[in-house]
Amino acid sequence: MLLSLISLNDDEIITVTDAVRQWCCERKLDIDSIEGHRAITVAVDLIQMNSDRNRLFTELSKQLDHR
Repeated sequence: MLLSLISLNDDEIITVTDAVRQWCCERKLDIDSIEGHRAITVAVDLIQMNSDRNRLFTELSKQLDHR
């Protein structure tokens, strides 16, 4: 899980972790759960694809809630 964060800068890491924490909190999931790890992976992918940082939570929710 942490390896996927290595390629990001500090601001991107904060953006990813904030979005994933919010996503997990709203769904009452532990960030260290399988779903939490998957959310981190998806969020990192979205950031690396230059997704709008202000919409990361929305995009993350869209990606994960439709699976």
